Amino acid sequence: MSSPKPRLLIIGLDCMEPSLVFDRWRSDLPNLSRLMAAGSYGRMESSIPAITVPAWSCMMSGRDPGELGIYGFRNRADRSYGKMAIADGRAVKVPRLWDLLGDAGWTVAVLSVPGTSPPYPVNGSLVSCFLTPSRDVPYTHPQGLAAQIAEWMPDFLLDVPEFRSEEKARILQNIYDLCNQRFDLAEKLIKRDQPDFLMLVDMGVDRIHHSFWKPMDPTHPQHEPGSPFANAIHNYYCHVDQRIGDLLARCDEETAVLVVSDHGARPMMGGICVNEWLIKWGYLTLKQPPSEPLPLDQVEVDWSQTKAWGAGGYYGRIFMNMQGREPQGVIPLAQYEQERSRLADLLTSIPTPDGQPMPNRIMKPQQIYQKVRGVAPDLIAYFDELAWRSVGTVGDGSLYTTNNDTGPDDANHAPFGLMIFHDPRQPKGGQVLEGATLYDILPTLLHRYGLQPPANLRGNILPI
Repeated sequence: MSSPKPRLLIIGLDCMEPSLVFDRWRSDLPNLSRLMAAGSYGRMESSIPAITVPAWSCMMSGRDPGELGIYGFRNRADRSYGKMAIADGRAVKVPRLWDLLGDAGWTVAVLSVPGTSPPYPVNGSLVSCFLTPSRDVPYTHPQGLAAQIAEWMPDFLLDVPEFRSEEKARILQNIYDLCNQRFDLAEKLIKRDQPDFLMLVDMGVDRIHHSFWKPMDPTHPQHEPGSPFANAIHNYYCHVDQRIGDLLARCDEETAVLVVSDHGARPMMGGICVNEWLIKWGYLTLKQPPSEPLPLDQVEVDWSQTKAWGAGGYYGRIFMNMQGREPQGVIPLAQYEQERSRLADLLTSIPTPDGQPMPNRIMKPQQIYQKVRGVAPDLIAYFDELAWRSVGTVGDGSLYTTNNDTGPDDANHAPFGLMIFHDPRQPKGGQVLEGATLYDILPTLLHRYGLQPPANLRGNILPI
């Protein structure tokens, strides 16, 4: 029997929230519901941190952020105090699923998977991700594919521009355009190339959560009742479901399909001003407090009196100022673990603004990763399981904020994404998966297709 084309289709939906798909809107999502009813599905624990960079690279490589040395969208480039670098695809030094399939003779098509900019050679075609600076730089393999895309889609988007703004109508249109272009491109490449494997990632789900969660969710502290965008997220989920149905119609009836999100979403309850907390408790000393809120790298820090500082984002990163490690380190190596544990206890005990206990999770990289490479944070902070983001600015003296310091943002990430797998050749009849993690995807798929996995992968083989 000949193999279907494609044999395996992966539809990545960045940030898609399992509770909305599995429960709240399941009856409005006929194609996802059909895949769930015939296959296997469940919540899937993300990487720590549960953010796009590094989560997709972790999922596709079976390696954790410590092994990859990628701890966020921006990472400390070295042990100096201010140098942060964006972690693009060059930071991923290990093979990912499409590399392993290509080595086994599969032809592949990889479309906009985070961690693929700049593009690199694969056994087929690759279109780089949202980190691509512009279409003026190479963003495809082979390079000539860019000209074909320009012919098909002259206004091809690499991401939603300026999605953290108040231009809501324009953002919404861009989100739909981005989604349609990804699915249209997938359909065209399936027709033209008949690859054995195709994977696309739609960033629109993530962008719509960050832009339109407040009008949807009455539990959001800044809920906007009666907003014209109250149904924006619901309608977009329905649109994505329709595009999935369209794409499956272009595949063989025996194509196996995995729908997967790298993490979930939840309302952003507010921000913990992590550097203001460190100032309050004597860990961080400024030479001159600014008269307005500023990023820490724009303020003069007295490093000779500073034990620790933090970085903002969906989760908190705490760096300690160690003797012999940082240029002006003050904490002796012999006191490192004691100081780190004491600081972890302080962060764990940060309460809500009204003084109630907050379930904070403060983690040491050496305890949660198989290896620790690159310049890792000394502590990783989940404030109320990511309901509260970390805010790194200093200058207004407040320990809490209601807004994101990088622009309007309605949602934070949640630690669980979702997966739905259906192989028409081996239907599972709506099996609910328990305990799945993002690291299980690679070993499970390699096992399914009889391919030898790399050594020491993190993750298990799921019963799909």
